[in-house]
Amino acid sequence: MHRFQNLPSVLGLAIVGLIGGMSSVLAQKTIPSCQPPNAGEYLLLVVSPTANNQKQLRSALPPELKTITCKYLNETVTRVGGFNKIDDANRWARYVSNIVGLSAIITTRPTTTADVQPQLQQSQPKPPQQTVSYNPQALGEGYAVLVDYYNRPELVNNVQQVVGGNVGFVSYGQRPYLLAVYTTNQTEAYNTLQKLNNGGFVASLVDSRKVILLRSTVRF
Repeated sequence: MHRFQNLPSVLGLAIVGLIGGMSSVLAQKTIPSCQPPNAGEYLLLVVSPTANNQKQLRSALPPELKTITCKYLNETVTRVGGFNKIDDANRWARYVSNIVGLSAIITTRPTTTADVQPQLQQSQPKPPQQTVSYNPQALGEGYAVLVDYYNRPELVNNVQQVVGGNVGFVSYGQRPYLLAVYTTNQTEAYNTLQKLNNGGFVASLVDSRKVILLRSTVRF
């Protein structure tokens, strides 16, 4: 009988240790939000939802490239870079796709952000004026260049001037964006991204299969 007198306290310590271990595991799974790119920087965000994805990616990249796991639009990604030239970001995006088999998002911020930065404090952006019926559908395989318009629908005309054509309205990661271009031509996508960055727009290049087209054409 004496052997079992300390059993409750032993069980109590075991339970406390188990709870502490669970808390530690849960704390480790907390993933911070990704920091935005610096002005004029091209940032590579590699979609890597599992620990195995992240391990494979880090083993494939040289140590001089700084990586961090973070959240971007509800996606778990590995933040790589950034890069001062779009060609460098493009080359590493192709490398990651070919070697590791993971898709990457290239995002950038214009060199001058004074005209768009104050808009970041506003809550839900309002969609620009629509000119066609509402018919949401997923885009097919390819590349989509998206522009964050920060509740400024007048930017539609400006984006149209840069891309030389109509601008669509889409949803990506449950957020609205202007669709500057949707194409299967990688070179065209990267060239458009660079034009938008040079024009002072906050643009991203993403996997078009994850983009929902809301309006094929919008005007202001």
